[in-house]
Amino acid sequence: MAGTSHIVVVGAGPGGLTAAMILARRGFRVTVFEAQPRLGGRNGEIQQGPYRFDIGPTFLMLKPILDEVIQEAGGNSADLPCTPLSPLYRLVFQDRELHVFSDPDAMTAEIARVFPGKESRYACFRRREKGRFRRLYPCLQKSYHRFATFFHPDFLLAIPHLALGKTLFDVVSATFQDETLALAFTFQSKYLGMSPWECPGVFAMIPYIEHEYGIEHPQGGLTRISDFMANLARRNGATIHLQTPVRQIRIRQRRADAVVLENGDSVAADAIVLNADFGYAVTHLFEPGALRKYTPARLDRMRLSCSTFMLYLGVEGVFQEPHHQIVFARDYRTHIQSVFSSSRLPEDLSFYIRNASLTDPTLAPPGHSALYVLVPVPNLRIGVPWDEEKAVFRERVLDAIASRTRYGDLRPRIRAEICLAPPDWENTLRVYRGATFNLAHTIDQMLYFRPRNQFEECEGLYLTGGGTHPGSGLPTIYESGRIAANLISRRAGIPFQSSNRHI
Repeated sequence: MAGTSHIVVVGAGPGGLTAAMILARRGFRVTVFEAQPRLGGRNGEIQQGPYRFDIGPTFLMLKPILDEVIQEAGGNSADLPCTPLSPLYRLVFQDRELHVFSDPDAMTAEIARVFPGKESRYACFRRREKGRFRRLYPCLQKSYHRFATFFHPDFLLAIPHLALGKTLFDVVSATFQDETLALAFTFQSKYLGMSPWECPGVFAMIPYIEHEYGIEHPQGGLTRISDFMANLARRNGATIHLQTPVRQIRIRQRRADAVVLENGDSVAADAIVLNADFGYAVTHLFEPGALRKYTPARLDRMRLSCSTFMLYLGVEGVFQEPHHQIVFARDYRTHIQSVFSSSRLPEDLSFYIRNASLTDPTLAPPGHSALYVLVPVPNLRIGVPWDEEKAVFRERVLDAIASRTRYGDLRPRIRAEICLAPPDWENTLRVYRGATFNLAHTIDQMLYFRPRNQFEECEGLYLTGGGTHPGSGLPTIYESGRIAANLISRRAGIPFQSSNRHI
């Protein structure tokens, strides 16, 4: 019976909160333990004086998935005010700028303005990627805890759309036949922490999702989604404990049956939903020898995403700049290669700036802005001496903003600042090797070959978050929480209705 089954959720990130609010709605007794003093994990918030910043995700894409999981938990996403963005973002290349729109006519006109003669290719892109998305997204909504899922008719019909043997850049450049324009539809590989020249071609559907469904901004920042989910989970009967780290997942006879808290208390569970960073969990939350497949040696052989260097700046002044802006290195391909292979930080930078205060005045005092700056950098497997480089690299980033954007030199205007480098991701936020986007999304680390939602190492343990199927990015992380909730409900014999009918 659901009412007598106790589900423990480890981590109050978006995947864990999705599972918690849905399971509590279905009558399970749900307890969430979060190590940090705030909700959301990487989808949380940090503050410096009167300035507020999202820690990680800043793009709310494919919002219908968020709407669905909230509805399944008994909530109404209309109570979470969101602003559609137009343009979606500005892209700054060495010799031109492109504004990106979700309206097909506006986007076609913009391509004609910036890349004359290539505008007809945009309709081809949308048509082809619409077919790919319709075939593949139902496959991402399935659980791959059984190999037999590959023989489901949905997956068999999707095989021609997998673009096997092709990279994201291969797929998109073949459509647009212009290398610079192709970058406008392939930089999204960085959402997965990968290079477009290595990212599987199947992910061409990510830019399609942006163009088809748009990008939205929740008032107060994306962290408000975590607050909304937590409040809905509590309303459904869940209990959430902040500042309560879990020391260990207890396994007895190949079954996870309890969590041991940092204070030594043991909390029994009928099922456990693990929402911690996967690499951190494997190396810290299990007794040595408890796992047979995901040993430290195995983890060392797995591909990881890149990391990020972050500046969260409280700045005097309001800027008439787009909500989202991406600036490409002058030699983008060389820059990306250095992020994944060099211990020397690049001089020629690519970076992203979010100027959310223009859309959302709640993030900074009147007349001020809360700017979010992200620069892709190597993860901690590559030996960058961050103790020496952090302050130097910060200056390099501010110089790049001054020379490549209309913000100018921000230094005289900075009134508050938080800086995160890869060691901070690992030491403060428990992100394994500082790999901000988790495990890489290579073909051999996807679907059945990614750590599974019904964890293969033991009974009673379910995974959510970017380190499990379907992968990184908020919509897929919500799906991971919903998949886990559906698997637990089915195993308990609890009938349920879900918009995800694919497991």
